[in-house]
Amino acid sequence: MNRESFAAGERLVSPAYVRQGCEARRSHEHLIRLLLEKGKCPEDGWDESTLELFLHELAIMDSNNFLGNCGVGEREGRVASALVARRHYRFIHGIGRSGDISAVQPKAAGSSLLNKITNSLVLDIIKIAGVHTASSCFVVPMATGMSLTLCFLTLRHKRPKAKYIIWPRIDQKSCFKSMITAGFEPVVIENVLEGDELRTDLHAVEAKVEELGPDNVLCVHSTTSCFAPRVPDRLEELAVICANYGIPHIVNNAYGLQSSKCMHLIQQGARVGRIDAFVQSLDKNFMVPVGGAIIAGFNDSFIQEISKMYPGRASASPSLDVLITLLSLGSNGYKKLLKERKEMFSYLSIQLKKLSEAYNERLLHTPQNPISLAVTLKTLDEHCDKAVTQLGSMLFTRQVSGARVVPLGSVQTVNGYTFRGFMSHTDNYPCAYLNAASAIGMKTQDVDLFIQRLDKCLKTIRKEQSRESDVSGIDSSDKTEDVDAEELYK
Repeated sequence: MNRESFAAGERLVSPAYVRQGCEARRSHEHLIRLLLEKGKCPEDGWDESTLELFLHELAIMDSNNFLGNCGVGEREGRVASALVARRHYRFIHGIGRSGDISAVQPKAAGSSLLNKITNSLVLDIIKIAGVHTASSCFVVPMATGMSLTLCFLTLRHKRPKAKYIIWPRIDQKSCFKSMITAGFEPVVIENVLEGDELRTDLHAVEAKVEELGPDNVLCVHSTTSCFAPRVPDRLEELAVICANYGIPHIVNNAYGLQSSKCMHLIQQGARVGRIDAFVQSLDKNFMVPVGGAIIAGFNDSFIQEISKMYPGRASASPSLDVLITLLSLGSNGYKKLLKERKEMFSYLSIQLKKLSEAYNERLLHTPQNPISLAVTLKTLDEHCDKAVTQLGSMLFTRQVSGARVVPLGSVQTVNGYTFRGFMSHTDNYPCAYLNAASAIGMKTQDVDLFIQRLDKCLKTIRKEQSRESDVSGIDSSDKTEDVDAEELYK
């Protein structure tokens, strides 16, 4: 209610009580005003009543919610189901216009304001997370792969001769298909093995640039977040190569926003060389439903070009989800989640190391990877390839999600390109292994339950192997004895 409404209310209820209610409302409005003025994530999270008041105030600014609206067009924000309308807080028009996803809609001032605020808050979080000089970003209602495709399509107009994208290999289909979908030819650069880690072959990248000719290369497509034993690309060195040869540089930072190390690599790469845009997922970094990503960069005009490349309007759902989440958490709440994630990574590393040693396996030494860990499965692989894949299926049926079992010698064809050793990021990694990651939102009980179930699965497989050896008449006396690793975690 406005002041006139409160004043009218004083004729019905004690003025002292009405004034008290007015002051309470002003407290909510003060938070909203600060948000609109500063465009930054509040330090402390909002309560639900403030959030719902804010969303309601925005929604009634859209034409579909006008009391006297008369819509005679083909897109008037009509919704058949009241449940659907409530699910979207009655934001029906989406964001953007036909020519620009970031443009303001005349019919939807509230949705447009929501979009602008969300982009501003996300940029603030990107800076808090470590990329301090990022100048622009926008939320796009597509997951990471298609968002990368949008970046490549934007570069096509700037580099019409280019047909190749140089891509240090990472065995993840969506980032590979993003280049194919955009109509370019990926040039796969194999990684080099340094200790246990798979790292960027910088000499091969530069040699390929010279071989193809810089004008024929659309960009270098690098990666930060990845499954161990692959580690983040050498972003600083790649950025220098791109700057020296005048080649754009697009970074797949899928779930790297939650990692200070990945964000530091992006910041340093932009400082010493060239990074045109970096793309990250909303669901992986902000714990919202799948369907959105953030495209960010250091040059406002280029990021605006990407937003204008998106054809038509877009769903406001991803923007609404991340706005609600950030206002609920506040910057302090998000910082706390980042801190807890680091602590969980250390805890998961310690527990996996204990368990792996109990089974004569080894936690791979991958210090450059701040999110993912890998444990060797040599004893399983030496016995039977089937035992490795069996472990993966056993974990899945025991409701362990996210863990990946990577056998040796897997071959996969993606869009006509054949990858040997697929999932291991190289043709011939020395051993089979198991992946586990510490991502934002993970709790101690998640780690403990995973370790407990992994221990039981390994124990079961060992017993089966022992029985098979006895049946086949093989002397298993020299085999490693089973260790009751469960005792370590009581």
